[in-house]
Amino acid sequence: MSEEIIRIGDIEKFSIVDFPSKIAVVVFMQGCPWRCPFCYNKSLQDLNAETEVSWQNLLNLLQHRKGVVDAVVFSGGEPLLQNNLPEAIKIVKEMGFEAALHTGGYNPQALKKILPDLVWVGFDIKAPLEKEAYQKATGGPGVAEKVKESLEMLLESGIAFECRTTCDPRLLNIEDIYRIADQLSAMGVKEYYLQKYRPIPEDTTTSDSDCEKFFQDKKLLEYLKTKFAIFDIRK
Repeated sequence: MSEEIIRIGDIEKFSIVDFPSKIAVVVFMQGCPWRCPFCYNKSLQDLNAETEVSWQNLLNLLQHRKGVVDAVVFSGGEPLLQNNLPEAIKIVKEMGFEAALHTGGYNPQALKKILPDLVWVGFDIKAPLEKEAYQKATGGPGVAEKVKESLEMLLESGIAFECRTTCDPRLLNIEDIYRIADQLSAMGVKEYYLQKYRPIPEDTTTSDSDCEKFFQDKKLLEYLKTKFAIFDIRK
């Protein structure tokens, strides 16, 4: 058996939605420093949680998917939490796959190490890029500045990326989306998506109409179209 380079919670063996225009294997890495109220992958939060998926499982899968799959997407959890992510990326690249990343921008210095080896990034924007808003959204202090630093680094790199926000009505309102749009546009972001929140099992009070309000606000949607070269909604 090979050394456990990274800890893996799960693997999506075939995806056409996690990396635009590519067929990908998605690696859900174990561990996340944040506690977002709308998290769909709480089993991935604990870095040391037991998991039935190994690094060798991933290598075996990739060996059999050569010529079928284009890329490996490192997702989470939060991939930037694991120190050996750079090594894992280099290994899958040596196997002939492109490497992509899903991140919330938690660790700018960790992102800096891997940017040269990435071809695309999906960047999650949890809330307006302000101290209190981000602390409420993630449960972590001092987060907003780290996220902005990571996003600035990504913009400077020239790597293709998108920003997206999950519209949890318990956490965000319409005005928050306007603020996010203004902040991202001012930084130079060109591609942005709104994602519908689907209530997690613990949320027994949020209705579908609560979740839909962001997508039924025509004024908001038209405004977002003026702020970004590419804007769309994901339900």
